[in-house]
Amino acid sequence: MQIPVQLGLFEQSKTPQKKKQESEWGTFKDSLRAPVHRWFTYPAGFSYKAVEHSIERFGILPGQTIYDPFMGSGTTNLTAKTLGIHSFGVEAHPFVYRITTAKMNWCIDRGEVLEFLKVVRLELPHLSQSYHPDQIKETFPELILKCYQENTLADLLALRILVCEQKMSADLREFFFVVATALLREVSTAATGWPYIAPNKQKVTSMDKDVLTEFSNLARRMVDDIEEIKIWSNGRYQRTTHTLINGDSRDTTGQIPAESVDHVFTSPPYLNNFDCADRTRLELYFWGEAKTWGEITRDVRDKLMTSATTQIARSDAKYEISAELQADCSDVAAFVATAVAELSTRRLHKGGKKSYDLMVAGYFNDIHQIVRDVYRVLKPNTKALFVLGDSAPYGVHIPTDKLIGEIGLGVGFSDYDIEVLRTRGDKWKANPQRHSVALRESIVILSKK
Repeated sequence: MQIPVQLGLFEQSKTPQKKKQESEWGTFKDSLRAPVHRWFTYPAGFSYKAVEHSIERFGILPGQTIYDPFMGSGTTNLTAKTLGIHSFGVEAHPFVYRITTAKMNWCIDRGEVLEFLKVVRLELPHLSQSYHPDQIKETFPELILKCYQENTLADLLALRILVCEQKMSADLREFFFVVATALLREVSTAATGWPYIAPNKQKVTSMDKDVLTEFSNLARRMVDDIEEIKIWSNGRYQRTTHTLINGDSRDTTGQIPAESVDHVFTSPPYLNNFDCADRTRLELYFWGEAKTWGEITRDVRDKLMTSATTQIARSDAKYEISAELQADCSDVAAFVATAVAELSTRRLHKGGKKSYDLMVAGYFNDIHQIVRDVYRVLKPNTKALFVLGDSAPYGVHIPTDKLIGEIGLGVGFSDYDIEVLRTRGDKWKANPQRHSVALRESIVILSKK
């Protein structure tokens, strides 16, 4: 089935350099170089420059309100705060939500940071030396034990105790929680770069980094970041309020008032079988927030919108195409039903027999509810931007951008445009096990009259 779409590509007058910069808006590269944004390398992140551009393009002014229903590491909200714009943000992943709330708190006192670093410098060596190897093995799951040398783990355990138990304000504790979290992959000798963890593979440069030195340097850099972003904001941040919600963006009734938002900028999970819960497994295990795959499923994975086959139980009826999607968007529901039927056949002939069919159905059930709620919270004469990529599980092309645009029309938006950021998937062409479908990353712009 062909779904018509109005396609708005980048203006031909743009220079190649400008086009290259914009092609990276769906990635986290720019944010890795920006103060505070860079504190936590979130693999599903996007560029703060894309948010800035959208705010400027659509005339969002200080004092107005922007909303991100997939807040993640807070790129939209941090950018809004810097520019003097109010924000709402919803994030279902409790650990990532905690990171973002700390990044949004710029009231950290440098003197208090330095005082705690003195405590760590004095107490960590003695505390670390007091741990018996068996005690460390009993504390951490096997994944953690494989990723660090024994002396590093002893230091990290001491650091965890100091951050969690030392007397300090709640805000300062959350700041150091993020500092220690950001440290974890830096001091590992295993290949723990984002987004994957390979505990049996050593880093190319596997030098054992000193936990105390790295922690102190990182804390100082991060408190410097707060001062830098304040200067960058030029005082505008002081006139803003930000409501961050650890919850479900499929229905924010009672949390975000109807017609209270001037702009939406977000990047939902791509339909690419990327398990966001698993990507934070190292951090969850280190902090003791989970010890097994099952605990991560119960406490994190089950809270997220459908985008990975690891979330699927084939006996669960919720992965049938919903009656609400069929009622609002019959063409989309029909397209999805055809794709689901094809995938349910193809999966039987694939080695992994992955449940891409139910993943696709669940994804669009969830996205439909989210787009409908976004329409509810937006004021008239506003825009909602979704940065996302299409996909081709088992070679069945799912034009996610077009489908979300059509869902928008079905729930009340007046029209939509699609602007292509970049093409994707070229690196898989030589692999006979992968599909050869040309993919792209796009911005879907939904308009509400």
